Amino acid sequence: MQTSFTLAQLADPNVAEADRILRTCVHCGFCTATCPTYVLLGDELDSPRGRIYLIKDMLENDRPATAEVVKHIDRCLSCLACMTTCPSGVNYMHLVDYARERIETTYARPPLDRLLRALLARVLPNNRLLRRALAAARMGKPFAGLFAALGLKPVAAMLRLAPARLPPKFAASGRRLFPASAPRRGRVALLTGCVSPVVAPAINAATVRLLTRHGIEVVVADEGCCGSLAHHMGRESEALSAARRQIDAWTAEIAGEGLDAILVTASGCGTVVKDYGYLLRTDETYAPKALRVSRLAKDISEYLSGLELSSTRDPTGLVVAYHSACSLQHGQKITRAPKELLCKFGFVVKDVAEGHLCCGSAGTYNMLQPELARRLRDRKVGNIEKLKPDVIAAGNIGCITQIAAGTVIPVVHTVELVDWATGGPEPEALAGKRGI
Repeated sequence: MQTSFTLAQLADPNVAEADRILRTCVHCGFCTATCPTYVLLGDELDSPRGRIYLIKDMLENDRPATAEVVKHIDRCLSCLACMTTCPSGVNYMHLVDYARERIETTYARPPLDRLLRALLARVLPNNRLLRRALAAARMGKPFAGLFAALGLKPVAAMLRLAPARLPPKFAASGRRLFPASAPRRGRVALLTGCVSPVVAPAINAATVRLLTRHGIEVVVADEGCCGSLAHHMGRESEALSAARRQIDAWTAEIAGEGLDAILVTASGCGTVVKDYGYLLRTDETYAPKALRVSRLAKDISEYLSGLELSSTRDPTGLVVAYHSACSLQHGQKITRAPKELLCKFGFVVKDVAEGHLCCGSAGTYNMLQPELARRLRDRKVGNIEKLKPDVIAAGNIGCITQIAAGTVIPVVHTVELVDWATGGPEPEALAGKRGI
């Protein structure tokens, strides 16, 4: 693709990177076949190729984002299926992330939209505020239909996504150390995240049990949110501040007793942490530290695949529909590790049809674009239910929450099943299912 940026524009490293990405695109249109919004809507501007043209026009002409540009960029899930499909290696992720930042700084959103985004950016990364918000949302759930009828569909979506009950907290906040309960074989940091500790603390608990039982010392040294939520809403200053806090915490551990890896159980967060080196590439102070952290970051399934895990139970025969989170399969290119882990311990793993298509979660997407998110969820759930599984496994808290809202089939994190098969307790969601 030809571009016409001026030398002055190219002096901006973000524009220079956008220019490089745009020049990689050959207009082939392969990306349209795997783009969820294009599959649903059939609008070229709701495909990666169409959005690339919109972004190119906005950046080349150095103009503020228009309502038309915002509409189509906001509809993008950042699922990155297009990057898996693209034969030319177009880094759509970095291009659309920059477009979101540009929108945030040049476009005046309607007041309600602006308020909702500000609330999400403030509440979701804060465990205390999120817990209070979800407790209040439980009382408001019966009125979700009323809010939808009044045109407040994002508010209705938030209420519907709120869990019926809040589980107990995983552990106190602050730095925590979980010593290995077997001869020590390694030492890792665990990113507990901002949503998981409130909505599904069992995920972190299973991770710690599984690792310490196999000789891995676990330190929780994170400083709240990794920045991914703010990053995907274009709030780059907030995102980078969060990233720097995380990097400082992990760098201190690296300099102390050292780390073999930094583990992430939410693949959406993991994709961003692995990109810290790029995001902070122009920060002379943090660039080297960010790159080191990015290289140490691993998805939990990725790390477990390299460990010798011991099974304490016979194979279960439990049928597992494996949902491959977009951020894991497209963002991190991890497709086999989770399924191989489950198969290793006797679970019957089934792939879901149209597995490349997003479930509609996509961070805050299911709250800000509820109609499209619902259509994608229903399509995903329909494909899953055809398999008649006993349980659904996924590697991302957003996907787990989204899919669980559309089916009665239990949905758990992959690590919960692996923990169970190697000596941990049965996941609560599986109570009443065939035991092992």
